[in-house]
Amino acid sequence: MNRKSILLLILRFILGVVFIAASVNKIKEPVAFADSIDNYRMLPYVLVSLMAIILPWVELIVGLLLIVGRWLKTSSLIVIALNIVFIVAISSAMIRGLDIECGCFSVKGNGVQVGVLRLVEDFVFLTMAFIIYRTDKVVNPATRK
Repeated sequence: MNRKSILLLILRFILGVVFIAASVNKIKEPVAFADSIDNYRMLPYVLVSLMAIILPWVELIVGLLLIVGRWLKTSSLIVIALNIVFIVAISSAMIRGLDIECGCFSVKGNGVQVGVLRLVEDFVFLTMAFIIYRTDKVVNPATRK
């Protein structure tokens, strides 16, 4: 295994575990997660409810795909899109002075507040996903289409 393969494997595993961990409480508590989404005041409640049901399952599935190494281009692209949305939502909340929990890993009142630390974290995850997306075609030529 060369360095790129090892790096890709490590990044896939870390990002996969993060997204799986982020999905668990949201799947268990969709109403609390809907409240977390609604706290951002960015979507109509109909879309909030839909997001609260769909988003955790998307996080779980892309996390699993990253770990098992299937559909890496697609799953990493989804993670890139999700992180861009998270960055926009957190930035918007910060600009508007909202004092809310991010709803990233916990949805029952013991989560981390929206802030610079969450933005940095999401930019790190975005970078990791981008590396996976770009490196996949070099390391796994069979996945090229």
